[in-house]
Amino acid sequence: MQIFNDEVFTEFPVIETRNLILREFNSEDAEVLFQNYSDKEVMKYFGRELFKDLSEAEIKIENTNSDFKNKLGIRWAVCLKSDKKQMLGSCGYWRILKEHLRAEIGYELSKEFWGKGIMTEALQAIIEFGFTGMKLHSIEANIDPENLGSVKILEKLGFVREGYFKDSFLFQGKFTDTSSYSLINITDSFNK
Repeated sequence: MQIFNDEVFTEFPVIETRNLILREFNSEDAEVLFQNYSDKEVMKYFGRELFKDLSEAEIKIENTNSDFKNKLGIRWAVCLKSDKKQMLGSCGYWRILKEHLRAEIGYELSKEFWGKGIMTEALQAIIEFGFTGMKLHSIEANIDPENLGSVKILEKLGFVREGYFKDSFLFQGKFTDTSSYSLINITDSFNK
């Protein structure tokens, strides 16, 4: 029987792709994280209040690193290989259901890097890591259906929309819908 691989939380896994380095957050990432989480366009479909102060980004970095240490989640800072120190955005797993070999992905990217294939490349890498390293059976993504950029990325990566929930999320006095996507590990022993 396949079980979740907790060993991925022993040492932070740096992932290298053709153009990117996915690495652990550090304190120097707070400024970019603050810029992203305080940008109305970047956060348009997140359903959360914009950051108003740099300290919120610093706390998020601490919480993200703490989640990794406590084996609750893993989120990578996305950087170009040409500048490993400069974070462009982030992506990772949260809401990990180890007993079900399932986790949810989340991601964001500075808007000046939209449309360049960066997040698609980063997500391809963490999907591979999720299936081979973490031993996940399925990966889920829950998005606002109006977020056409995310719809395009998820479908390009093979995710299938499994559900559509009307008025499922209340934010700032307005209900929004949620599209639920899933990607199944077809090489998983459960599917053989």
